[in-house]
Amino acid sequence: MNKTTISQVHKYVGEDVKIGAWIANKRSSGKIAFLQLRDGTGFIQGVVVKAEVSEEVFQQAKGITQESSVYVTGTVQKDERSPFGYELQVKGIDVIHQSVDYPITPKEHGTEFLMDNRHLWLRSKRQHAVMKVRNEIIRATYEFFNEQGFTKVDPPILTGSAPEGTTELFATKYFDEDAYLSQSGQLYMEAAAMALGKVFSFGPTFRAEKSKTRRHLIEFWMIEPEMAFVEFEENLEVQEQYVSHIVQSVLKNCSLELKTLGRDTEKLEKIQAPFPRISYDDAIKFLHEKGFTDISWGDDFGAPHETAIAESYDKPVFITHYPTTLKPFYMQPHPNREDVVLCADLIAPEGYGEIIGGSERIHDYEMLKQRLTDHGLALEAYEWYLQLREFGSVPHSGFGLGLERTVAWISGVEHVRETIPFPRLLNRLYP
Repeated sequence: MNKTTISQVHKYVGEDVKIGAWIANKRSSGKIAFLQLRDGTGFIQGVVVKAEVSEEVFQQAKGITQESSVYVTGTVQKDERSPFGYELQVKGIDVIHQSVDYPITPKEHGTEFLMDNRHLWLRSKRQHAVMKVRNEIIRATYEFFNEQGFTKVDPPILTGSAPEGTTELFATKYFDEDAYLSQSGQLYMEAAAMALGKVFSFGPTFRAEKSKTRRHLIEFWMIEPEMAFVEFEENLEVQEQYVSHIVQSVLKNCSLELKTLGRDTEKLEKIQAPFPRISYDDAIKFLHEKGFTDISWGDDFGAPHETAIAESYDKPVFITHYPTTLKPFYMQPHPNREDVVLCADLIAPEGYGEIIGGSERIHDYEMLKQRLTDHGLALEAYEWYLQLREFGSVPHSGFGLGLERTVAWISGVEHVRETIPFPRLLNRLYP
């Protein structure tokens, strides 16, 4: 008997297999019971025909409860009616643990109830699909940067200063010093780029921002590449190549999951580099033409503004050259304008907002020192960062992609709380 997983049953068509699984759902008629089985790798229907099994097995099938764990034996058969393409003709059931009163039944449940039971909600077919898409984006991220010659570097989570220079920090005591949970690994990645050329990090970041929108989490994961000898335009090219790669990888390797989520894949098939670009100046003019009289030059864009801009394109769009006053201290000024910097935000289609922020970094020591002073930041806390401009400084650029927003966009999920296994929200720290 071949012991296998649901994802591998295609190797055993016509053969008997044994699978460890949970009962996701079931239904039965007088002579047939249908078991919806899941094992973490996928979902498959097990068919129990009364005339083909013992009375004991058939009664087990009819009486088994949702989320009970079992070993199931049976014959793998092709089934064109199944989205998965296969089903299992069950011959035997060995109950490992009988589940009693599983709280998430097949009926509709409220969001707060599901969030309270997130540890169980993850088992559902929809949440399983979202996590598989997330995993594929992560896999494709490593694939892309490894193929492009980047080195993975892990920045610290506990830091002594703020990369973004804001007050939206989680403070803690580091013995007798003040410390903060990292907002971004960028500053450390700049140091790594001066040692290794092209680097990227992938890790958790934290923002003490009291926001309740569908785009915000308190704890989220970021992919942050940093590249020495790379200037603004080349940085944008890397971004669009990377985003194109992960989207096409999900289309190729997660077709069943996208179907489960009801995602319109035709929209994703259009996501190929290059991406359109619009300057901040032109974006302001565009918004005024669209009737957004509430925004002026120098204001930051909100969700409605980003959505209006994105709706004019069927690909992600770069908004470039934001005002200096809107952006952090480390961004390189435009060579011909002091009022804007060499930066870009990448806005996803379909109302998902900014998924990447990036820029060329200031590489001149005196300019960076002045910017730190202008932002009221203590020079001693950034002494090591300034030293990167003292010893062999070079033009360099980088960006950060927010994983959860990207998962939401690619999978078509409305709220980012479904795109991370255990979301941390403004008023949620459980489970």
